[in-house]
Amino acid sequence: MPQIDVFSILAIFLAIGAVYIIGMLLVLPIKIIVRLVINGIVGAVALFILNIFGGMMGLTIGINPVTALVAGFLGIPGILLLVFLQYFL
Repeated sequence: MPQIDVFSILAIFLAIGAVYIIGMLLVLPIKIIVRLVINGIVGAVALFILNIFGGMMGLTIGINPVTALVAGFLGIPGILLLVFLQYFL
């Protein structure tokens, strides 16, 4: 019957912990990137809707990656910021 050493058990637990930590470090940036992409898409849709209704009043904002991410990341305040910048610049 093989003998199990205390140091072997400790090494196994440390290896499991290291794999868990490395896995979490790899998954976290993917979650951030996915969230930014989803927010960018939502921002682009919001800008598209703003351009439809704002076009009637002569207010349009170009949809590009920067404006979509500003609108997606900041939400309604971001859209208001873009409208403010477009109107005064």
